[in-house]
Amino acid sequence: MRKTLVVTNDFPPRPGGIQAFLHNMALRLDPDRLVVYASTWKRSADGLRATAAFDAEQPFTVVRDRTTMLLPTPEATRRATALLREHGCTAVWFGAAAPLGLMAPALRRAGAERLVATTHGHEAGWAQLPGARRLLHRIGESTDAITYLGEYTRSRIARALSPAAAARMAQLPPGVDEKTFHPGSGGAEVRARLGLTGRPVVVCVSRLVRRKGQDTLIRAMPRILAAEPDTVLLIVGGGPYEKDLRRLAAETGVAASVRFTGAVPWSELPAHYGAGDVFAMPCRTRRGGLDVEGLGIVYLEASATGLPVVAGDSGGAPDAVLDGETGWVVRGGHPDEAAERIVALLGDAALRRRMGERGRTWVAEKWRWDLLAERLEELLE
Repeated sequence: MRKTLVVTNDFPPRPGGIQAFLHNMALRLDPDRLVVYASTWKRSADGLRATAAFDAEQPFTVVRDRTTMLLPTPEATRRATALLREHGCTAVWFGAAAPLGLMAPALRRAGAERLVATTHGHEAGWAQLPGARRLLHRIGESTDAITYLGEYTRSRIARALSPAAAARMAQLPPGVDEKTFHPGSGGAEVRARLGLTGRPVVVCVSRLVRRKGQDTLIRAMPRILAAEPDTVLLIVGGGPYEKDLRRLAAETGVAASVRFTGAVPWSELPAHYGAGDVFAMPCRTRRGGLDVEGLGIVYLEASATGLPVVAGDSGGAPDAVLDGETGWVVRGGHPDEAAERIVALLGDAALRRRMGERGRTWVAEKWRWDLLAERLEELLE
């Protein structure tokens, strides 16, 4: 692999899915041939200490910009080009194509011979807005490859690119560590701690925001409880929608059957998946297609844990499910559809086992981090 400069606003200890994606990829590349240029998470004393401690633990070089939001400003572009030259890098990987990919021409002039820009969910939204669409077109013209998560995001982003740039697109989704997410991840201990032993558990692991569909699950609970009265909906994660969800659970009369864990450390997430019998996140598209699910790595983590999944149909979420094999895709925002599939799974242990086993096999075959890191290395050659 060429020595590579990673330019990103999204990197731990800042939490989030893109951050985890980039970090997991970086850990599987040659650390002697990698330099990360990233923003600072927080400017507070605690935030700076956490960032410094994290960076010191990494096997590769991490250089932090003083700003908490890295943008393609002239100052940030000058620093990126200086780092490229200082470390002898000849490749650049933009952790998120928009907007940092706008640095590409300057980095090319500074000596970068290979530039790869990764897209996530938000670029599919950019492709629908005239001004942002033009910026995506510029990024496509000045990079060697733009990556995409799945067919949904590819088809929408490609519309903003020239035919030549669209032809250079390559799939690069996030992966799953099947050794971390597995059926023996500690779910029984979480169940015991929460007082859920012996009860059917529907688990949803995600940020608490409207798009994810936790409200749909709460609205589905009366029908689920009519069929399986002891069922508990375990909502794992924190976010701005929590108060609304708690209020909805009370208004729907199911508060006693809904548990909120709040934010959970990453190290404890596998066990929280394992506490469920069924994983469900019926995500939906909002804001006219601007707020959309890019892929939904949580479905794959649940599959690796051996759970059947019930997914929403937002954006690229269906790409993370083999419909009818590892779980089902339902229309986001339709509680009756979600309830029907969840009830079918809770009532059939053999079906749950069959779908869970198929999901775990599929993750091992297609979604392992080592396979995807090899794909990135090829793109950077």
